[in-house]
Amino acid sequence: MLGLIHTFLNLSAPPFTFFSLLLLLPPLYLFKFFTSLLSTIFSESVAGKVVLITGASSGIGEHLAYEYARRGARLALVGRRENALREVVDRAAQCGSPEVIMIGADVSKAEDCKRLVDETINHVGRLDHLVNNAGITTCSMLEDVTNITNFRSVMDTNFWGSVYTTHFAAPHLRNNKGRIVVLSSVNAWFPVPRMSIYNKTPSSFAENSRLP
Repeated sequence: MLGLIHTFLNLSAPPFTFFSLLLLLPPLYLFKFFTSLLSTIFSESVAGKVVLITGASSGIGEHLAYEYARRGARLALVGRRENALREVVDRAAQCGSPEVIMIGADVSKAEDCKRLVDETINHVGRLDHLVNNAGITTCSMLEDVTNITNFRSVMDTNFWGSVYTTHFAAPHLRNNKGRIVVLSSVNAWFPVPRMSIYNKTPSSFAENSRLP
């Protein structure tokens, strides 16, 4: 009986999935286009607002810092590699940010997440945007790993790093009706081989939400 069910699913599922995507994807992308257009037209002004960005020493976090700086935001930049982070701080100031502070921290540690939020509030007195950008990845076949617990650092940074920081930042964001931004990865839609652990972490998902 199970064999018949499997055979039926193997024959019916691929065409059903194909035609479902064919029907659903065009309106979905059209909807995303219009919402993106509306958000561009009615974009929020971040001039003078305080933005905390984790993982700001390189990559997406670095360039987000420059973009926020060009729009006049005050920045709290967080990273583990302090020498690289210091260069980003200097460039962000040159891009136009009226105030940039540097915080060396590891978001996989709850105490560091509390400290980076506290330092931001103590220094600038408020928080308007939290950008959970910090993330790491790993690349290997699961059966080739000699110590499976080595994957824990990926989840500690990509999942718990966002949870810890959001937990400590939420009361301050709520006071200012602030936003929580979580960065995404293409791996959420197109998982690739040798990165199955990373594919399951929140770095693969995106959200931009406003606290009530």
